[in-house]
Amino acid sequence: MSATLTPPRPAPVPRRLFTVADLAALPRSLPSGDVRYELVDGVIIPMAPPGDIHGARQAAIVHHLYAAQLLGLGLARGEVGIILRRNPDRVVGADAAFILTASLPVRRSDEGYLETIPEIVVEVRSKNDSRREILDKCDEYHRAGVREVWVIDPDARTLAAHAADGSVRVIREADAVTSELLPGFSVPAAALFADG
Repeated sequence: MSATLTPPRPAPVPRRLFTVADLAALPRSLPSGDVRYELVDGVIIPMAPPGDIHGARQAAIVHHLYAAQLLGLGLARGEVGIILRRNPDRVVGADAAFILTASLPVRRSDEGYLETIPEIVVEVRSKNDSRREILDKCDEYHRAGVREVWVIDPDARTLAAHAADGSVRVIREADAVTSELLPGFSVPAAALFADG
């Protein structure tokens, strides 16, 4: 009886982890259209560009956060890449953000992404975002140092303000959007749900 030899298994090839610099070097436009990315623990994740209504809500919140900037409370940002951590690198694209005056001046990576962690981050919920994904993203932001994550849900017409302590304040369309972090800032929530 002859013995059957099995060839040795090849050693697993270590997965290459991408960096912030790799992310910045990716093309923003392909022959098939524009493309965006996030970097999740060294893995490049392609993202669909936002739809028009998502963009309208994003513009509304940035417009109103800019009013807080004019009050001297800090700096408003529209869609912006934020480096949440390094080794492995994690870069997310927030729909909007606010950096309080106490955190200025802003620090940026060589690639232009925010290294300063904003105190407030705003996410407009997309139709494909599950509740679990939203909560995981809030947790990720809080671990990086974000104090409030505002999640705008266009279908429910609510803004849920997730605090770092785990509490959630739900603001409905008839309410005003306020924050202890932004004294004097108040916006009718209905202004964030206009479709146009």
